[in-house]
Amino acid sequence: MYSHDALGLGHLRRNLAIAGALTSDGAATLLVTGLREAGAFPAPEGVDYLTLPGYAKDSEGEYGPRFLNVTAQRLKALRAATMRAALLAFAPDVLIVDKHPLGLNGELVPALDVLREQGTRCILGLRDVLDRADLVRREWVAAGSEQTVRERYSEVWIYGDPRVYDLVEECSLGEAVRERVRYTGYLGRDGGACPASSSPWIDASSGRRLALCMVGGGEDGYALAEAFARAAMPPATDGMVVAGPLMPAAERRLLRRRAGRYVEVVDFLASPDRVLDRADVVVAMGGYNTVCELLAREKRTLIVPRVVPRIEQLIRSRCLERRGLVDVLHPVGADASTVGAWLAQGPREVRPRASIDLDGLRRLPALLNRVLQYNAAGEVKAVDDAA
Repeated sequence: MYSHDALGLGHLRRNLAIAGALTSDGAATLLVTGLREAGAFPAPEGVDYLTLPGYAKDSEGEYGPRFLNVTAQRLKALRAATMRAALLAFAPDVLIVDKHPLGLNGELVPALDVLREQGTRCILGLRDVLDRADLVRREWVAAGSEQTVRERYSEVWIYGDPRVYDLVEECSLGEAVRERVRYTGYLGRDGGACPASSSPWIDASSGRRLALCMVGGGEDGYALAEAFARAAMPPATDGMVVAGPLMPAAERRLLRRRAGRYVEVVDFLASPDRVLDRADVVVAMGGYNTVCELLAREKRTLIVPRVVPRIEQLIRSRCLERRGLVDVLHPVGADASTVGAWLAQGPREVRPRASIDLDGLRRLPALLNRVLQYNAAGEVKAVDDAA
């Protein structure tokens, strides 16, 4: 599995969930990632990381070295050569590529050429929403992505429900994608085992409610975290902010100084399952993985989406808002007062499973088996296509 991981933790966390769903039968999975923080996340059995020197994405959407003092061209060459050598040695049966058919700036091409000679099947995995439709289409055409899909990919998996947002139609991704697409459903999880926490805020026996704030990796989450930390908590309610491992240390220190009496600031949780299960209401940015986790748990949620450099989170949250599944507040209007006013409304019943497909992780093994049945001509042998 490959993702470039240039902003936040979303690609990594999604790939970990997918890997967990696909390795239950003893498969060996190599996760290629650009995040050196990946080692902080427990990997499912049979899964290991190949960590590449990282990219960073700036507010204009441009990519450059995150840590190495080299040119972007040299970083691309280093990453491309590393992936080619590793995948040649690993010789996977299937490669699942996240978002970019040729890798970021084409860095995956040397590896794809080698894998094609080895007979590896390739799957392109896409989020439910990528960005504004006209921009996605322009980038898709400029990169020659439809031709790449036609020549190199057996299937395209879209991790969403077309009733919520039909990526292929909305963004006109072309006939090659339409022929190969499989909408998996959202990758919703029902929780799982995680390490015990010593925080009194997670103690359900206290009788107090828990309001939770999550800002993904935290790289650009300070404004929302600070608004939540200063907001007035409703009666008998404690607050918790999970800052994320990518939030700068200076911002985490400032956040602690500004937090109200009943708000705890936690630097990082490798597995947020326990606090998500415990929370009564959640304020969060609108990243794909966070949204899936909240919908699966049917939590009353306020989404304050990222709108720079892409509006993917805004589009997703508005689609879900129209179905009555989340509330949405534009970040321009998100301050301690508006967040506090939303918290004051308290919990309410949310029933997403009645209106959208959250069973993507359950379907993935059958979809993978289908890809493994492709013959040399790209045709599927007779297998059950119920998925």
